[in-house]
Amino acid sequence: MSAGQMPPWLQEQIMKLQQSQQNLQSIMTQKQHLEMEKGETEKALEELKKAADSEVVFKHVGTVLIKSTKQELVDELEEKQVMAKTRVTVLEKQEIRVKESLKEQETKITEMMKSGSTSPPPPVEDNPRK
Repeated sequence: MSAGQMPPWLQEQIMKLQQSQQNLQSIMTQKQHLEMEKGETEKALEELKKAADSEVVFKHVGTVLIKSTKQELVDELEEKQVMAKTRVTVLEKQEIRVKESLKEQETKITEMMKSGSTSPPPPVEDNPRK
């Protein structure tokens, strides 16, 4: 079955599958960036904790460095670490849901193509909460 012969409903299912794949890629990219951010924050915390409480420390704000206290920076970095961890957890849950959805979509498309049917499949309730 070529793309020109593909029924519109099958084309629609394939487009949904591609959108889900793009969504998964986006989630995985965001997760990767957060993991890198977490690693950088951990390294910064390690180095900051080595410094004496009386040492002068600076924080990077935009393109300038601003004098700060060690404790303020430690607090900020620890909060940033907690936020990144929470966001990674949320992204992992989204990733699992999208992967499950992709499997379902792939199975549905495979069944449609095997049947060779030219009529659309019976409508399936997408939102069971309705």
